[in-house]
Amino acid sequence: MDQDVQNFLDYIVNVNSGSEDTRKSYGRDLQRYLSYLKQQGITGWSDADRTVVLGYLNYLRTDKQFSDISNRSIARNLSALRSFYRYLNEMKIAEGNPFTAVKIKVEKNRLPDYLFEDEVDTLLGCFDLHDDMGYRNRTIFETMYGCGLRLSEACNLKIGDIDFSNRLLRITGKGSKQRLVPFYDMIGKLLRNYLNNIRPRYLKEEHDYVFVNKNGKKLTPRGVQYLLEKTVLDNNLPMHVHPHTLRHSFATHLLDKGADIRIVQELLGHSNLSTTQIYTHITSEHLRESYDKAFENR
Repeated sequence: MDQDVQNFLDYIVNVNSGSEDTRKSYGRDLQRYLSYLKQQGITGWSDADRTVVLGYLNYLRTDKQFSDISNRSIARNLSALRSFYRYLNEMKIAEGNPFTAVKIKVEKNRLPDYLFEDEVDTLLGCFDLHDDMGYRNRTIFETMYGCGLRLSEACNLKIGDIDFSNRLLRITGKGSKQRLVPFYDMIGKLLRNYLNNIRPRYLKEEHDYVFVNKNGKKLTPRGVQYLLEKTVLDNNLPMHVHPHTLRHSFATHLLDKGADIRIVQELLGHSNLSTTQIYTHITSEHLRESYDKAFENR
């Protein structure tokens, strides 16, 4: 069972485009769950049923070492375990997912208007890449995050705007202003497979828009917003996300990693630098939060 956990952690980084931060947080969650199963004498993933899962939740809430754990942290833990069981199902290691129907109420605190990298990975990891609609949805939101797109820009993206050889998107933004935005390898793989194997199954009349609904028509901004809201709700994710949150996260993560603010301005398509500078305040707050968390026990 320990090897299954390690294989999954490798999978989310090497195959599912997860970050090392996600690997660490998922690793902690999975080791905690595995430890509980061993305490209960459970030696197979498929032996864990709903009763075991409810017992695990009670364990998290009552054991002294987890006395301060919040509903938000437990919800994130459950999200990681749902993803793990989806992997076990895919690899034919286990049948069923005992965490699918288990949800907890999350506090209604207003969250920052951006996501940490492991939260982005958690969100993107919710989509079933063996399901056509799941694959399409993952492709939409991975592209929106990885390229910092506005909702309207994603909906209006056309096949002719994608340069696979140079890994660039030509984006038409506000005021019909165009910009070039690079995309990373995972986005290229998702887009190429979606366009070749999934989009044609829904297309009824030829058009150039990339993202289509089940009737083959261009996805609307409201449709994409609904898909995101439904994903968060169905997976009981401990986050408040709207489409622009992905764009905010893109900019914040670039600045956190040392990108020049004028480069970020160009990638976002901002006419004025002052518009981009709002993200420097976000990253300052992120820095302070990270520092406080690192030294909270000193």
